[in-house]
Amino acid sequence: MVRAHGLRGEVVVELWSNRPERRQPGAELIARLPDHERPLVVLASRPFGPGAQDPVSRWLVRFETVSDRTAAEALRGAVLLGQPIADPDALWVDELCGARLVDPTGRPVGEVRAVLANPASDLLELADGRLLPLRFVVGRTDEGFVVEAPAGLLDDPPS
Repeated sequence: MVRAHGLRGEVVVELWSNRPERRQPGAELIARLPDHERPLVVLASRPFGPGAQDPVSRWLVRFETVSDRTAAEALRGAVLLGQPIADPDALWVDELCGARLVDPTGRPVGEVRAVLANPASDLLELADGRLLPLRFVVGRTDEGFVVEAPAGLLDDPPS
């Protein structure tokens, strides 16, 4: 939470989630503060400022138990956490790191060393140093993930 906004308890929230249900009325969140945690329920939210539709954006949020500026100021700097959302199609960094990648025919492509944030598409950094945009992951296997990359993208790096 960035700061209070106005006199009626709205808070400017920097949102790092692509899940709209996190900001919808009724969403239950936990505000993690330095010395305690506090449950909060979203009453309303709306985009705030330029770039409001970007993956990282600012929103004005009203919570059930935050009704004035003093209560909103007390939340400054809190980190909002939500319960895990079951989504079989979601890809999680902890699942990707160390995972083996194969092409659609089952041919090994490499192992993921890291996931790098990138504005156009997060990148999978492979153990051999090659980079692969996350958007080319098209499925799962028991051992890892299937990637379908354009011809030439996964060719061996030049010697």
